Amino acid sequence: MFKKTLITLGCLVALGSAVAKEVTIPTARGDVTVDAPPAKIAVYDTASIDTLHELGVKINGIPQHAIRVLPQAKSTFDNADVNVGTVFAPDLEALNALKPDLIIVGKRTARHFDALSGIAKTIDLTDNGDTLIADSLNRYIVYGEIFGKQEQASKLRAEIEGLIKETQQAVKGKGNGLIIITNGGKISAFGSGYRLSWIHDILGVPMADDSIKVAGHGKPVSFEFIQKLNPDWLFVMDRIAAIGQEGQSAKEVLDNELVHQTNAWKNGNIVYLSGASYISPGGFDQLKTDLTTIKQAFEKK
Repeated sequence: MFKKTLITLGCLVALGSAVAKEVTIPTARGDVTVDAPPAKIAVYDTASIDTLHELGVKINGIPQHAIRVLPQAKSTFDNADVNVGTVFAPDLEALNALKPDLIIVGKRTARHFDALSGIAKTIDLTDNGDTLIADSLNRYIVYGEIFGKQEQASKLRAEIEGLIKETQQAVKGKGNGLIIITNGGKISAFGSGYRLSWIHDILGVPMADDSIKVAGHGKPVSFEFIQKLNPDWLFVMDRIAAIGQEGQSAKEVLDNELVHQTNAWKNGNIVYLSGASYISPGGFDQLKTDLTTIKQAFEKK
């Protein structure tokens, strides 16, 4: 199901008994060769922060913004050497002072790629919504090679692959679904090509409406749309909660007369996804949490 990443290693003998190597990895801008393991790293990609935290990799420079939106980033930030700004506005002065060997960026920081590349080797790991799961699983192995954590990385990948298979079995024949995101009182729906489309494409939950086309923030929809579509399941992402803002929660938004008329509400088939599904899609903890939530919800039916 999942394509294997080709990782080429060219071993270079360093001083003493230490061994350095070159690792060629796939990125959003093509294959890139990096020296491994890097002595110091700065990471702006929240999914990478998630996974590197799980692998026990020390992150030397981390955006403080990540603490507010990514719970596991707190201990990682406490162990970091430098606050390097935010995912939207990197602190170039702090980065220069840190002198990292490698900088990792994702979608929210990618527009600063050229400026960051002037400071240190920078890799862009912006995810592809169509292949998020495969890209994420491959990335675990890539990180294992870069940081000498091959055994741990293989275990992470195997754990997620096992959860995927279990969840695929759990969802079989139990109805269609609609993925929505609430943002205060506003609702948007998603089909294929989005970061959560793996719920349909990989797990096999049929789309309640296969005419929905991908869009950055989804297709704005109304409660009447949801009531008329009448999905068997609703998969809900709460953007307000994910980014730590004040406002109506997803549960409050959906608790209304029109949604109450749907099969999803009547049968208790509403799955609330983690905030990380918006903030750090593809990170190990995000995938483990949301796959487990979905599997358990369907196993009860």
